[in-house]
Amino acid sequence: MNPRSSVLRDFSISAVVAGFLSALINFAGPFLIVLEAARAAGLTEMETASWVWALSIGNGVCGIGLSLFTRIPVIVAWSTPGAALLIASLGGFSFAEAVGAFLVASVAAAVVGYTGWFGWLLDRVPGPVLQALLAGILLPFVVTAAGSFASAPLIAGSIVVVFFVGKRFFDRYAVLTALVVGIAMTWVTGSFDAVSPSLALGGPVFTMPAFTPAALVSIALPLFIVSMASQNAPGLTLLRSQGYEPNDRLLVGVISTASAVLAPFGCHGINLGAITAAIALGPDAHQDGARRYIAGLSGGLTYLLAGSFGGVLVAGFRSIPSESVSALAAVALLGSTLTALKGAMGGDSRTGFAALTCLSVTMSGVVLFSVGAAFWGLIAGSAVYLLLDPRPFRARVEKRRGDAVVK
Repeated sequence: MNPRSSVLRDFSISAVVAGFLSALINFAGPFLIVLEAARAAGLTEMETASWVWALSIGNGVCGIGLSLFTRIPVIVAWSTPGAALLIASLGGFSFAEAVGAFLVASVAAAVVGYTGWFGWLLDRVPGPVLQALLAGILLPFVVTAAGSFASAPLIAGSIVVVFFVGKRFFDRYAVLTALVVGIAMTWVTGSFDAVSPSLALGGPVFTMPAFTPAALVSIALPLFIVSMASQNAPGLTLLRSQGYEPNDRLLVGVISTASAVLAPFGCHGINLGAITAAIALGPDAHQDGARRYIAGLSGGLTYLLAGSFGGVLVAGFRSIPSESVSALAAVALLGSTLTALKGAMGGDSRTGFAALTCLSVTMSGVVLFSVGAAFWGLIAGSAVYLLLDPRPFRARVEKRRGDAVVK
């Protein structure tokens, strides 16, 4: 990648749309989990607005800054599994204690990132298992989108048909055309949801962190594990699957540092995007991987606007019906899902069994000890691989590096 490449020269509508879509789908779906976590914590409207502001500004600044610096599409998102975890765990603590736990979890993630420990661990997980992990995260979004046809056949059908027609005749703009047609059909059928923008122009509200052992054990520890295993690991794997060589120390370290800085304003955790990032990293964003970083700039700008204008834009995102969001997500994720599946099943029988185990556990949605299926899928797949291929770690890593050089 040429670090001096011009943004204007590399600009493309398809990449801008891909970045916008990555943020749109985050606001139209997982955002509701953040709002539910805020409700469970008993936050005021101002505190909730500050939470939304901190997450959006953190995503935007990190996404734009890191995409420009690295010239790869860095999509930053809030920890959706982390927000789901907080719904059940925040009730027994004050918000100051929760903020203290957010801060500790982010600092721990920054330390693990900057030292390279996280990248070191990730390098020792078999490539097909990591690809299976990614496929297990993405595939359910493609599969469940079929349910949109039952409740909104015109909207879902128009999006899917236009997308595949676009893949045949104007591949580069297939997702853009599907987005335009989907929104138009949603408007024609009168399917936009009525949502009141109650968080308009909300700004930061500082909360002094409080540190208690109970909050650190109940909130900080599981939040750290979930964010690293369910978000940062798939995020790095996704970048590698598209041919990039991400600096895990830089990306995880900087994003986690920003998360720590924003924790007193309500940020429970920002990290590398996984599901939404797949939309911006695939070939539908641009056939030339060196120009897809524009999607990172577009996604980051969308987050900055949403954070700055609060409920006005957020309400607009949330007014889009779930059927439209599901169908758009499915067609936008097809390319990345196909790449992950090919990578997962491309090895021998040993890696195949390990990858299939990881894929199955990840898709199961199982939650144990407040930790989601992505973590357990990674553990299960790695365990099967170790059982079937008991060579020392160093030998396997050196073999993988040798294969990479040959390729």
